[in-house]
Amino acid sequence: MRERPFPVFLIGLGDTEMNSDFQETVAYRTGCHWIVMLWPVMGGLVLGFIGFIVLASGWLMKRNSGSHNAGILEGAIFLAVGGALIARGIIRRITTEVMVSNKRVRIQTGMFSRKSIEVLLSRVESIGMAKTFAGRILGYGTVVVKGIGGTSETFEKIAHPEELQRQVENQLSSLAV
Repeated sequence: MRERPFPVFLIGLGDTEMNSDFQETVAYRTGCHWIVMLWPVMGGLVLGFIGFIVLASGWLMKRNSGSHNAGILEGAIFLAVGGALIARGIIRRITTEVMVSNKRVRIQTGMFSRKSIEVLLSRVESIGMAKTFAGRILGYGTVVVKGIGGTSETFEKIAHPEELQRQVENQLSSLAV
């Protein structure tokens, strides 16, 4: 099982166990792969570096001539946008939760606007996955959960999709017994 990087009471997650009855046990838990943070962190670092350079040059110009407040403001804006990009990647990673229990499959994403799908194991028709070349190397993929009746939900960049698929199949086979 994956340990959470932050206490659940700080980000409002962890309600999977709170909603569970006493006969339900969590068999597997995963979330978003760290790759979801790659582009936001890289973009945030680039914008932060540009912001730092602009801020520092504006501050030096103001100190020498006393009239360049615009450079300081522009640099601060670049730093703020860079920080927001990095925060977006971190939030996406820590607020995506995938849980397989002996009774259901539950996938939740989002912090402010929440997307949640919960399918009872008896209603799961299939669980599929797709992996890019990079996903195969790094261990992430797209998971598609199909319920009976044609409902289908897609979740991208989920860590260890093969293990998730295997755990759902194990739980389905234990239901059949």
